Amino acid sequence: MSAEPLLRVHGLCAGYGPVDVLHDVALEVRQGEIVSLIGANGAGKSSTLRCISRILAARSGSLRFAGRDLLAMPAHDVVAAGLAHVPEGRRIFPRLTVLENLEMGAYRRGDAAAIARDLHHVRELFPILRDRERQQGGTLSGGEQQMLAIGRAMMSEPRLLMMDEPSMGIAPILVTRIFDAVKRLRDQGMTILLVEQNARAALRLSDRAYVMETGRITLSGTGAELLQDRRVQEAYLGD
Repeated sequence: MSAEPLLRVHGLCAGYGPVDVLHDVALEVRQGEIVSLIGANGAGKSSTLRCISRILAARSGSLRFAGRDLLAMPAHDVVAAGLAHVPEGRRIFPRLTVLENLEMGAYRRGDAAAIARDLHHVRELFPILRDRERQQGGTLSGGEQQMLAIGRAMMSEPRLLMMDEPSMGIAPILVTRIFDAVKRLRDQGMTILLVEQNARAALRLSDRAYVMETGRITLSGTGAELLQDRRVQEAYLGD
């Protein structure tokens, strides 16, 4: 693991209209880590990811990725720089086939051989997508659509994969498969920033984690440390 963060967020403030929802947010993600951001609904977790991917404008602060200033980039250039965002709710293209959805993830690329390699990788990670390649994306189950959304993001050849609530609304058996896939991706060298309501599962999976409350980071530590923290147990783990 590199000592220099791949992603560094410092003093980030943002909001919607006149309402501020993020207040002086600071976090780091190093190469090869899974870092989780946990907290209650409405805490600002998704807004943080939206700022990092430049969907939501920051009002102040700094965002640096691989030594580059994200605030100077439009969203499409953030993707080209190597940062992919799997949004809450999956947002696949329901009328396109599974294969077409995956191909859309590589829309900025022209390296046919490498695209074919990455498509093979996605098929190995999620075999169900290979079996359903000719189906429209909208006909898949929620869990299969989540696998498709992750696979589509992987097709952009990211250095950092941000996932927003990958277990939301998904059958437990498919949640397990998705978390297994996340771990496999990290073991293969992918860096991951994870927003997840299932705090226990997220902390077990994570190298490090941050707790967000009302738009502020209030706690941080290793996943193991936060699993044992009484405040986290009482607020998020039901212990």
